[in-house]
Amino acid sequence: MTESQKQLQPKKSAKGFFGKLIQNQLFIPIAALLILVIFNLIADPSFFKISLDESSEGFLVLSGYLITIIDNASELAILAIGMTLVTAASGGQDISVGSTIAIAGSVVLRVLCGTDSRPDQMKAPIIVAFIVCVLVSALFGAFNGMLVAYFKIQPMVATLILFTAGRSIAAWINNNELPIISDPSFGYYGNFIPGIPLPTPVFIAAVCMIVIALVLKFTNLRLYAQSVGINPSSSRLNGINPQVIKFLTFVILGICVAVAGFIKVSRLSTINYSVVAKDIEMDVILAVALGGNALSGGKFNMTASILGAYVIQFLTTTLFKFKVNSAAISAYKAVVVIILVVLSAPIVRNKLIELKNKISRSKANTQVGKEGV
Repeated sequence: MTESQKQLQPKKSAKGFFGKLIQNQLFIPIAALLILVIFNLIADPSFFKISLDESSEGFLVLSGYLITIIDNASELAILAIGMTLVTAASGGQDISVGSTIAIAGSVVLRVLCGTDSRPDQMKAPIIVAFIVCVLVSALFGAFNGMLVAYFKIQPMVATLILFTAGRSIAAWINNNELPIISDPSFGYYGNFIPGIPLPTPVFIAAVCMIVIALVLKFTNLRLYAQSVGINPSSSRLNGINPQVIKFLTFVILGICVAVAGFIKVSRLSTINYSVVAKDIEMDVILAVALGGNALSGGKFNMTASILGAYVIQFLTTTLFKFKVNSAAISAYKAVVVIILVVLSAPIVRNKLIELKNKISRSKANTQVGKEGV
């Protein structure tokens, strides 16, 4: 091996490392997270300050922008789990998530309040309200799944029904009243449990992540969802029923919506049907896309989707921190996310690798030419 070849050898391994790094599905969300971290470090290092303060209830809790991010991203992360499965299996997205959260939250309050919108005591145990909420939300998920799987309606069109009617249904459940739960124990699930400084939704999200990790590890759900998303006809020939798998993913998303809805109403111990979880479906879809998952279905990375949810919330909190007009936040997020999603596209990644290889070859040829002279 000549001297020039020896010098080129390490560069080949560097090229290979760069190529693997770019092609890794976690690259874009991690890179986006690092960019946001660096930006905030430069603009205002106090963004990362975490303090132990006394809450309005009189117990010590952690506070700071980072705590706000992991707290508010909890619902996004939970919803990203279900949306990733729906996207993988059906090749489409559920745009009724926000409206179904309103229904789920309304059901919780109906069970706890009964016919009295301002009860002195809760009319049922919280666990009963949660179970009823899960069952109702799963039924609405099953409704969407039936339209997509058995009636062959495109997911975005099928879920447009609940997107349009969901908030009206939520208001109808409580007779257009705004119930309020006065019992402080109900607020623990969306805020803080006395004596625990971290927000409760963080733990709920962690439990959901552990559950889905175990499900994907010990069942064939990942394989079946990806197989159906890539080629339903081929999946059927291999003994997989595409209709059942698509239907099941929508039911799972319905359960995720129930958990997120329960957290939402617990935060305020009431509900505003027209505002609660407004536009959250867009953030969830962006989280799945930011994770590098193809919105047309097929192979997916659940970790990347969940990380994408935290990146979206990090971006949102950053914009609020720097006093960006709330009406303009969606536009800022759209621009940033479009850039990141384009960069995560396989064709763009391949072009970046080709460009890096071309630059490396050019430098190597220049170096060899100089040595020859």
